[in-house]
Order: sequence, then C-alpha cells, then structure tokens
Amino acid sequence: MKYAILGAGPAGVTAAETLRNVDPEASITLVGGEPEPPYSRMALPYFIYGKIDEGGTHLRQDPLHYNRENIRYLTGRCGGIDAQAKRLYMSGGEALEYDKLLIATGANPIMPPIPGAHLEGVETCWTLDDARNILKLAEKGSPVVLVGAGFIGSIILEALYLRGCDITVVELAPRMVARMMDETAGGMLGRWCEAKGVRVLTRTRVASIKQGAEGGPRLSVGLSSGINIPADLVVMAVGVRSNTGFLVGSGVKVNTGIAVDDYLQTTAPDIYAAGDCCEGVDLSTGKPDMLAIQPVAVEHGRIAALNMAGHKHRHRGSLNMNVLDTIGLISSSFGLWQGAQVGETGKLVDEGGYKYMKLEFEGDKLVGAQCVGMTDHVGMLRGLIQTGFRMGEWKDKLLAAPERLREAYISVAQGAPNAGPMAPHVNTPRAGLGHGGASGH
Repeated sequence: MKYAILGAGPAGVTAAETLRNVDPEASITLVGGEPEPPYSRMALPYFIYGKIDEGGTHLRQDPLHYNRENIRYLTGRCGGIDAQAKRLYMSGGEALEYDKLLIATGANPIMPPIPGAHLEGVETCWTLDDARNILKLAEKGSPVVLVGAGFIGSIILEALYLRGCDITVVELAPRMVARMMDETAGGMLGRWCEAKGVRVLTRTRVASIKQGAEGGPRLSVGLSSGINIPADLVVMAVGVRSNTGFLVGSGVKVNTGIAVDDYLQTTAPDIYAAGDCCEGVDLSTGKPDMLAIQPVAVEHGRIAALNMAGHKHRHRGSLNMNVLDTIGLISSSFGLWQGAQVGETGKLVDEGGYKYMKLEFEGDKLVGAQCVGMTDHVGMLRGLIQTGFRMGEWKDKLLAAPERLREAYISVAQGAPNAGPMAPHVNTPRAGLGHGGASGH
C-alpha cells in the first residue's frame, strides 16, 4: 500500500506515525511545504522570545526519527491532483503515485489589501522563516504594531512583550479575541494588556503603511482614526484561510474548507483530509466547521490514518476549545461559549481581580464556558462539556454560584456509571492550545 500525506504539521505527522503503527510494511511519503523539518506553529512564540531554539520547534526532536520509522520525508508543493490516476504533481516536476492520500495542508495567513502591506518590515508570524525575520527587527524597546488581536495575534503579543518591544495593538473588532470571548472577558484582556504597558486600539483599522521618516523607525502606520504610528516592525495577524487552491479540478469538494464525511474522507475516492484545511464536525453543534486548533489537527490525523488503513473509525466531533496566555493572564473558552439558542447562563465576575467565569447550559447540560484568570477549572470544564453529562440539581446551584464547579464535577463524575476519566489533563502553555494544525504542503 502506498500512502501519501500532503502537509507535515501535527495532523500530517500524526497520520504518518499512525499509519506506520497499523501498516508496518506500507510505503509512506510525507510532504512538507517548507524547507524545514516538520515543526509546530504553536512553538514559534517560544522561539521568538528565546525560550527554545529552532530545533525546539520541531515536532520530533530526533533528526533521524522519520528515517527510523521508514517514513519518506520530502519538501515541496503540490501543483495539482489527478484523482483518477491517483497521482500528485509536485511543483518541482516530480509525480507521486498513491493508493490512499491524506490532505493536511493547513491554512495560510491572510494579508489584507492595505497599501504598503508588502514593504520590508511587514511580516506575518506563520512560518519558521517569518519568526526568523521578526527576530531581526523585534529588539528590546523597538516600536512594533501588531495588527489583529484575535487568538493568533494574542499569542504573538505575548512573545513580543517578553522580548521587551514597545507594542501597539490595532484591532478592528470592539474587543480582543472577539471570536473566543464576550465583551466582559475581552474587555478584561484589553485592560490587562494596557496595565502592562501595551497600547490597545480597538474599533480601529490600518489604512496604510508607508516608509518612515529618514533617521526614525522604518515604517509609519496610518490608522482609520487619522493618527500615524511609527514602527520598526508591523506584524499582521488578521486571520487565516484554508490552503486548498491546488485542489481545483481534483474532484475534492471545498467549501470554506475541504468537505469530509464522518470518516474524514473527501468527495474524491481514496482521498482524506485532516486539520486546519478540513471541515470536521463540531461536537457542540453537530455541524461541519473548521476548528483550527492543534488538538483537533492531531485527532483528525489519527482518525483519518486509521480509516485510510481500513480500520473504520468514525469521527464523532471535536470540541471547540481555546486556552490562551496573554502576558500572564490565562483565558479559555469551550464549546458553545456564546450560549445555546434556548439556554441559561451563570456568571462570576471580579473586574478588579481580572477573574471571570461564565457557564452556558442547555437544559441541564453544560454546553459552553468562558474563564479568565481561573486556570484550575480548565480540565473540568472540558470534561463536563465533552461528555455531555446531565448536571441534574447541580445546574441551578452553578447558575447561582459558578465557583462551585469543582464540587459539581466531583459529584457528577462519581455519580455517572462507567464515567471513566472525564477530563484529561489539559496543559496551558504560554503559547496556548490553539494556533493551527498543519504546516502547509
């Protein structure tokens, strides 16, 4: 059996290793889109602020790992797929034949159509090479404009802050991490950053980027408010889109991302998809969605590989969850954090202490949550939402006093027959749990 995997991020690497475990004699080719060993985008902030070196970003620290696993690793980009002939056409002219193919090509950063966005000193923070360029310009005290305060932008903010940069955040939305947090939580994050010396400008867009005045910072960033901000570095973090352009004419259906069935198979025969390029099922809604976070990419990679190898394994859905460290303030959101259509909400708010918990119920099931400054509850929230256990009398108690979550968790876990380990340990690294799955193709 010949397996080919496009994309050498967490989804692709996990798939390759899973295939090797279940099909020891198979031919496995893993294709990465960058001239680097497979690495984790989540690790880039650690590299930027100096906690690890380049090698620390690699998904597998042993440089001979893929050779030992008999996984052929190539670098290059796919220009097209002939699904009938089962052949990949690489940009360098090589054609790869396959019996089963996994597309795990991840996503690419969006570069908004801002005049001057392609000037030297304007970077995204998506690749290892981007991180190298940022390191050349992000010196201590250097003025930096960060465009975008979503999840990815906030991760980059942490790294730039720890390097000692003078940071201005420009965000079009009315608050930070607007797709992860409500007004209360997003407002807390904004005030926390400002208390740490970061300038946060919401409801603001970048209108232009120009060369700076001679003798000063290299760039001048013009804002919709009419002011100009000098900067040695501008980092764009305004979102990503799935990397699927090479699939035109392949027979693989693409909506916002690649459409897949419950077994992560695409509309083309023997072609599967996983990770940030793929519309897997959201556990909370039961509908296809792109959950561009690393734990989902890893889960997709494993399940897709099992199905490719003939071990039927249904994907029942992934939990949308994010855990973010913003200059020392940890926030998290899970499931239907905005609330169910017909549901009830319990809140605990301590504005001065930067603490917030919001619990969302549908019937007596916990279906969503947000937290700021309360890290002890992360694993319990994940477990209760993911399992869908009925909270019974604990629902009303938690609506009145969300801080009693630990009591509720213990009570529900002990009372559930064959509950098993409800909430696996969730790490909360400084770079968070999200930030994309695959490393491109």
